[in-house]
Amino acid sequence: MNRNCFKVLLSAGLLLCTLAAGGRTTYTNPVIAHDCPDPTVLDDRARTGYFYVYSTQSVVPGSGSVNKDASAGAGAKTVNLPIYRSRDLVDWEFVCDGFPDGRPAWVEGSKLWAPDINYVDGKYVLYYALGVWAAIFKEGCGVAVSDSPTGPFVDKGEVVSWKGTGVANSIDANLFRDSDGRKYLYWGSLGPRSGIWVIPLSDDGFSTAPRREKKHLGAPNMEGAYVVKRGGWYYLFTSKGSCCEHEKSSYRLLISRSRSPMGPFRGPDGKKLRALGYSNVIMGSSPDGTFIGPGHDSQIITDDAGQDWMLFHSYWKGDGYKERCLVLERLFWDKDGWPHFAAGHPSAEAGRPVFNK
Repeated sequence: MNRNCFKVLLSAGLLLCTLAAGGRTTYTNPVIAHDCPDPTVLDDRARTGYFYVYSTQSVVPGSGSVNKDASAGAGAKTVNLPIYRSRDLVDWEFVCDGFPDGRPAWVEGSKLWAPDINYVDGKYVLYYALGVWAAIFKEGCGVAVSDSPTGPFVDKGEVVSWKGTGVANSIDANLFRDSDGRKYLYWGSLGPRSGIWVIPLSDDGFSTAPRREKKHLGAPNMEGAYVVKRGGWYYLFTSKGSCCEHEKSSYRLLISRSRSPMGPFRGPDGKKLRALGYSNVIMGSSPDGTFIGPGHDSQIITDDAGQDWMLFHSYWKGDGYKERCLVLERLFWDKDGWPHFAAGHPSAEAGRPVFNK
C-alpha cells in the first residue's frame, strides 16, 4: 500500500471514531466529576467490550447503595468498591459495588482504599488496602478474586501488613507480573518505616514468596506505586506530598526506573528514589489552580492510534476542591525513554483517545 492510500484509510478511521463519539474531537477534565480517589483501570475490551475503573470506597451519587458507613455522615450511602465502565476512557457510568455484602474486615475499624485490578489466568484479581487513618501499624493489603469484572469479589485475606513484613502504613498495593511469569507486589505509603517497598509473591499471587525478600525502594514521603516494563526498563510511578488537604494538597507524580524489578530505581537526574529530596516530578498542580494535588495514577492504557493514556485523581476548582475527581491525560515518551505529560499538569481540555469501536 502506498503512503497516500494509508493516509486516506487512517483519516477515514479517525473520522469514524469521531462520529462514534458524537462528533466530539476533544474531552474535558475531570472525566468523573465526583469523588473517585486512588483509581485503578482494567482494559477488558477483549472480553466485555469495556474499560473498568475501581476506586477507594466513597459516597457515589445515585449509586443506590444500601451499605451504611457512619464515618461518611449520618445516613450517607457508601460504596465499598465503586466500579465504573466506559468504552472510550472519557464517558463513564457507575455500575455497582464490587463488595455488595460488605467489604473485607480483617483490620478492625478500617476502610477499603486504593484497589489494584488485574486479569490473571481467567480470573479478575483485586488487591486492596484496609486503611485506618493515622494508624500506620494497623493497616494491611489483601487480595480478592471474581469471575466477573463487576464482582462480587471473594476475599482471600491478607498479603502484607506491619505484622507480617515490618513495613508501617502497608497500603497502596500494586501487582507486577514480569515476562518470566514472576509476580511482585509493590506497596507502602507515608511515614517512618514505610515508603515504597517490593516483595516477590507466590506463584498464585495470594501470599508472599517463602523467603520474603522485601526491598526498600522509595523514600518515606512517597506512596501509590505503579510499575510497568518498557524497552528493558522497569518504570516506577509514585506520588509524593500531602494527598488529601483539598486546595492545600501538595500531591504530585514522580518517575524513576531500573533494570531490575527489585531496584534500585533512579530518576533522569541519577538520584535514587530512596532520597527524601527526590524531585523528578512529571505531573503537578495547575499554575492557575484549576487542578490541585494530582497523583495516585492508574495503569497505562494504549489506544488504537498507539497513544498512551493515564488516569489519576485530582482536586478540582470546579467543585470547590471538595473531592478527588478522576482525570485523564495523555502520556508521552522522550527520546531517552522517559515518560512525561505535555504540560506537566492536568489539561482542562484535550484531544480524545482514539478507539475504533
